[in-house]
Amino acid sequence: MPAIDNELDGFRDRCGVVGIFGNREASHRVYLALHALQHRGQDSAGIVSYQKGHFFREVGLGLVSDVFNQDNLKGLKGHLAVGHVRYTTAGDSGLRDAQPIAAKTGNGLLAIAHNGNLVNAQFLRDQLEREGAIFHAQSDTEVICHLFAKSRHSHVIACLRDALEKLKGAFSLCMIIEGKLVGVRDPLGIRPLFLGKLDHGFVIASEDCSFALVGAELIREIEPGEMVVIDDRAVESFNLVDRSIRPSAPCIFEHVYFARPDSHVFGQSVYVTRKRLGRELAKESPAQADVVIAVPDSGVLSAMGFAQFCGLPYDIGLVRNHYVGRTFIEPHDRIRHFGVKLKLNPVKEVVSGKRLAVVDDSIVRGTTSQKIVALLRKAGATEIHMRISAPMTTHPCHYG
Repeated sequence: MPAIDNELDGFRDRCGVVGIFGNREASHRVYLALHALQHRGQDSAGIVSYQKGHFFREVGLGLVSDVFNQDNLKGLKGHLAVGHVRYTTAGDSGLRDAQPIAAKTGNGLLAIAHNGNLVNAQFLRDQLEREGAIFHAQSDTEVICHLFAKSRHSHVIACLRDALEKLKGAFSLCMIIEGKLVGVRDPLGIRPLFLGKLDHGFVIASEDCSFALVGAELIREIEPGEMVVIDDRAVESFNLVDRSIRPSAPCIFEHVYFARPDSHVFGQSVYVTRKRLGRELAKESPAQADVVIAVPDSGVLSAMGFAQFCGLPYDIGLVRNHYVGRTFIEPHDRIRHFGVKLKLNPVKEVVSGKRLAVVDDSIVRGTTSQKIVALLRKAGATEIHMRISAPMTTHPCHYG
């Protein structure tokens, strides 16, 4: 498992994927959707488009706005494109592991954008390397390409299905296969994936909050173990497994932390769920406090629900600096201890002389919470009651 960043005491798997079919501005629409999914990954961004049997690819490190401009977007031709924003979970955060990855195989052209972790990726990689496969990157997504290329079925969708049936773990995929747009969710439905309709064409994306920005209407959430194939003729659906006997296991942290509040994930509003978590937290663990504050941003809605149930005022006691990225604090040990101060600053007028109920979404190790408590004490808080809206983290998660 990759190490958890010293300053970001939290889970890491929240890549974003998007695909658009049948729109002459496909790459530009994907670019806009990636902006709406930026919260799911800040390490790298990329788009692959398809036109007349050719791929056009642009990837880079950093934010969507750092990677793309008018010039390189013009070069992404075609009515079909897939995009990706990456938060490193497997492999490294270098350019070689930026997605989407694109390949020309004996079974056809394939481009993949992947959200999730494959728990059997190393086993499959070792097996493929023994059989002569050559890997260019460290991410587990490249394994899917090799499995597809190795399949001996006569039809590209059958080749893909053959490859996917060998995977274990979390995968929500947006793919281009020989001019088709394909969206797939793993049989457990660990990561979300949505299908939408454009005026001209269709869209598949990690969260439905991206649909408004590209002018799409939500059709539905893609089901666990479902593969949706879109081409000029139809939108078809295939089952990877018998869904009637296979229970789903959606990741709770999509609602706690990963997803944007205006998304609807696993059939529920993220906004409503987070406020309800805050109210349930207040029922279980009320606090004798003067004011409720949140650890921004993912703790805000739970803090509001907590305050409403307790009848306490809610205020902004911590301000987040949105313009400090993770990489700013990574290079040197001697500056890492400034990480929380760079990202969060207390509002003394709110916290000084007050008993605080401080609501955060989760604790993984507690290192960030310790530093936040120290910041608030230094700002003059008389009491600090930490309240966490998610259930206790007791085991590692190998799905990301």
